[in-house]
Amino acid sequence: MGKIREFLTRKNVVISAKRYGIDALGAMAQGLFCSLLIGTILNTLGTQFHIGVLTMELLNINGTGYTIGGLASFMSGPAMAVAIGYALQAPPMVLFSLVTVGYACNALGGAGGPLAVLFVAILAAEIGKLVSKETKIDILITPIVTILVGIGAAWLIAPPIGGAASAFGQLIMRTTELQPFWMGILVSVLVGIALTLPISSAAICSVLGLTGLAGGAAVAGCCAQMVGFAVLSFRENRWGGLVSQGLGTSMLQMPNIVKNPLVWIPATLASAVTGPLATCFFRLEMNGAAINSGMGTCGLCGPIGIWTGWVSPSQDALNQGAVAMAPSGFDWLGLIMICFVLPAVLTWIFGLLLRKIGWIREGDLTLPQ
Repeated sequence: MGKIREFLTRKNVVISAKRYGIDALGAMAQGLFCSLLIGTILNTLGTQFHIGVLTMELLNINGTGYTIGGLASFMSGPAMAVAIGYALQAPPMVLFSLVTVGYACNALGGAGGPLAVLFVAILAAEIGKLVSKETKIDILITPIVTILVGIGAAWLIAPPIGGAASAFGQLIMRTTELQPFWMGILVSVLVGIALTLPISSAAICSVLGLTGLAGGAAVAGCCAQMVGFAVLSFRENRWGGLVSQGLGTSMLQMPNIVKNPLVWIPATLASAVTGPLATCFFRLEMNGAAINSGMGTCGLCGPIGIWTGWVSPSQDALNQGAVAMAPSGFDWLGLIMICFVLPAVLTWIFGLLLRKIGWIREGDLTLPQ
């Protein structure tokens, strides 16, 4: 046992919840962001603003034409797998081999491809690390082992994993349609909490394929956390904190939450209010790429996802019956209120009450320098 532990340490194989559930998952979301999400944004911008370079067909594969954005989205599987390998500190030969693994796994996983990529890329990367530089023909052995393990695992487990993830996502979306009030609260609160925790809410939403009303509730919860903490902590962090949390991430508050969990109450209460308002009153649907549902106001990706879903629904949303639409004034009002105004106002009010009763003290929300 001691020799095995020593070998794993030497190969930098760390079997832990943090390494796989936080580092790898967060990196996967970044890979998805830099491929599928950016591709969706480029396609939407090209279509809406008639930008020729973004709408012209660059190549045709098996009868399908691809624009710049289309190519970026097409490579989401490899991007996720390489990002996971990077987070696991895979050596170069392993990292580059994950391109093939990611493409195959995402294709085999179908609608639940991202979750399948997460499991398979971790397995292929770790096995690849174990054999890396252990033979004199490393240039052959490492990529062959990594690719065979990855594609073999993808062939075996990607379809059922993808099917399970897709089915669970379908259940959430269907239940939200049937019980928009209670599910609006549940989805908004849970996804918002996930956004602030050191895990990836974006990856979770992508894995589950959350679009439609459930996606709208998820956007509401994420925006409540980001905008809420930005406004709640303005007296401590001023404009720098407003921007870093409102357009960056509310995860910056985690050290303060650990010290005083009560500071999390205002933003979480705000998400419990904005979630059902999004689903029941504004009927706010997020039909862009599912990853947008878990992004909040980070780079304004949540609101952008709602907008792109209006004018050019993602394939996931189209599969659920979404259609392109011309947004009304009420739709725009809902987006602005749910994503910006209500999170700011509600969190500020709840925070003021908690400050008055002493649950939140001066300096509790100061960001670490």
